[in-house]
Amino acid sequence: MGILSFIKEAGEKLFGAATPSAQAAPAAAPVDVAALNQKAGEAIATYIRSQGLNADNLDVKYDGASHTVTVSGQAPDQATKEKILVAAGNVQHVDKVDDQLTVPNAAPESQYYTVVSGDNLWKIAEKYYGNGSKNDLIFEANKPMLKSPDKIYPGQVLRIPAA
Repeated sequence: MGILSFIKEAGEKLFGAATPSAQAAPAAAPVDVAALNQKAGEAIATYIRSQGLNADNLDVKYDGASHTVTVSGQAPDQATKEKILVAAGNVQHVDKVDDQLTVPNAAPESQYYTVVSGDNLWKIAEKYYGNGSKNDLIFEANKPMLKSPDKIYPGQVLRIPAA
């Protein structure tokens, strides 16, 4: 458990053009920040589930002021837990994910890597495994969020499992 950092300008665009904290809302209209945060949390939870990821009692809360998602519940295994965290963090306007998920049988945690311009899975595999041909390990570890090994983008956070 802990806090994972992400790049809030990168990721899935679940909230449309405006940020969920409604920073640019007109002064005349009162803004229900709690309702916006709840709607954003629900959108992130829906996105996680759309990836085929689930946990018992999965609860996702979003705080627009700090750009933090808090994820709690019990994941069936370590890999699913990490995929849920990465899915929640790779959403535009999310800067941090507060990991409150548990797993029945804890396993060693994966490392995380933030993609930079010019990266591809081959280069990342060379960096972490010393062998670019092990890029499939990274691709498989990040399914279903990654649909193709060629579709990574700067700012995206990837799971890097042990070889």
